[in-house]
Amino acid sequence: MPPQRFLTLDDVAEILNISWSQAYALVRSKELSAIQIGGRNQWRVEITQLDAYIESKYAEAAVVLDAEHGAGSAGELAAPAEHSSAAERG
Repeated sequence: MPPQRFLTLDDVAEILNISWSQAYALVRSKELSAIQIGGRNQWRVEITQLDAYIESKYAEAAVVLDAEHGAGSAGELAAPAEHSSAAERG
């Protein structure tokens, strides 16, 4: 069986430790790219899209921390190496 390519919003919510409604809000606001399959609320998020979203949040956090503390470069805060990507968890 090929590796899993898509996640449900329930999967996304579990990975991000948020509610289904919050995951859906990310899709609705276009912060997180998704495709609609079949009927209403049948959304799928490609694992690579979730990984890109998470990386963008780390980059945003670095900018905020740099602005608050005025030290270091935006690239200093990166995803911790011990955390696996959504693709590796799939």
